[in-house]
Amino acid sequence: MPADKFPPFPTARAAQPTGPTGDGGPPVLTVSALNQSVARVLERSFPLIWVKGEISNFTRAASGHWYFNLKDDGAQVRAVMFKGRAQYAGFTPREGDKVEVRTLVTLYAPRGDYQLNVEAIRRSGVGDLYAAFVQLKERLEREGLFDRDSKRTLPLFPRRIGIVTSPQAAALRDVLATLRRRAPHVEVVLYPTPVQGEGSAQRIATAIETASARAECEVLLVCRGGGSIEDLWSFNEEVVARAIAGCSMPVVSGVGHETDFTIADFAADLRAPTPTAAAELASTAREDWLAELRGHAADLTRALRRSLTEKAQTVDWLSRRLVNPGAYIQHERVKLLALQTRLSHATRVPLTRLRHGLQQLSTRLAHQLPDTAHARRDVSDQARRLHGALAAQQLRQRQALAGLNTQLELLNPQRTLERGYAIVTDRNGKVVHSPAELAARSEVTIRLAQGSAEIGIASVQPRLD
Repeated sequence: MPADKFPPFPTARAAQPTGPTGDGGPPVLTVSALNQSVARVLERSFPLIWVKGEISNFTRAASGHWYFNLKDDGAQVRAVMFKGRAQYAGFTPREGDKVEVRTLVTLYAPRGDYQLNVEAIRRSGVGDLYAAFVQLKERLEREGLFDRDSKRTLPLFPRRIGIVTSPQAAALRDVLATLRRRAPHVEVVLYPTPVQGEGSAQRIATAIETASARAECEVLLVCRGGGSIEDLWSFNEEVVARAIAGCSMPVVSGVGHETDFTIADFAADLRAPTPTAAAELASTAREDWLAELRGHAADLTRALRRSLTEKAQTVDWLSRRLVNPGAYIQHERVKLLALQTRLSHATRVPLTRLRHGLQQLSTRLAHQLPDTAHARRDVSDQARRLHGALAAQQLRQRQALAGLNTQLELLNPQRTLERGYAIVTDRNGKVVHSPAELAARSEVTIRLAQGSAEIGIASVQPRLD
């Protein structure tokens, strides 16, 4: 930086001189005041900037702070990254690594060392990769490749799970161990492919397309372990994203660690933070499943017991309300005998009265009419007619009584049941007279000649005429 761009050093009010010069010259600064002034000048003149270079003399102190030199072909500068920042770096630099650091330029006043106070670090070239990542993500997002509405739900109990990864990957061992532990009954199909290196993106996409075409699995895991952004870059390629989006089955992406995000994560139906987590999301633990089934079985048993108890109570209630057919018939017979007695009495009394009247008339006629023979003939004729009328009346009464007896017998519910008819009652014991009183899927009781039955109504068809 040109000298005329630096602000002036503080005056004697900002840094105490050692004493008068004796010749009227400027005050003399202490070394501490000088270093502090230079530090302030550097911090004001250089805001947070990115600097790239090669790591050398890297040291990780017991305190957790990182100390190293950042150099290129022509120069080097000391750098420090304190523990609070270093823990979020995502990787530990090694000798010779090409890196880019976001830093403040400062001066360590006690030694007068000019140094970089690093706040963030990334591998060299990551900025270009990140820009490419953002550009591709935004373009595919505009196309609708990441739409939430297109995401598919994972099957609850898959019988076969496909895995797209390298056969040598530690991630594969983790996934297989998790599946054996949680769901040993699930079959696993491996679609082997390199997961990094030249041409790996196309081979990953081909493996996904193969799994989609074969359609032998119900869910597909695309996974690999952690690594640098360069190691994971194959999963940021467009060809992989489109293969995932076009897959015929739900896809779970489990690439890298929890802090790693790839384009494949956005294209997948579900993103898992790690390969192990992907295996857990794709499988339901057998013990959890069995526990849930046991819970449902217990609920079903309780419901059945409750239903049986309610039905038994309903049967008891209906039994108390149901009249014994034998008692009902006996009651009707008593009524019939009473009617017969009343009818017989009603016919005997008039006949006796008529006979008595006839005798009186005969006596009177005998005294008043000289032609007793003619009178006797008239009396005999009247008697015959009277007896005929009485006989006809008795016949009519007997026929009426027989008709009443027949009607009474027809009204006997037991006879109706024996002819194949049934008495239908609803849940409350009320007799059902019309289909309009029923509803589909309701329950009724049918009483037959030899017992009763509980049935459900499938459908109701009222009479239309």
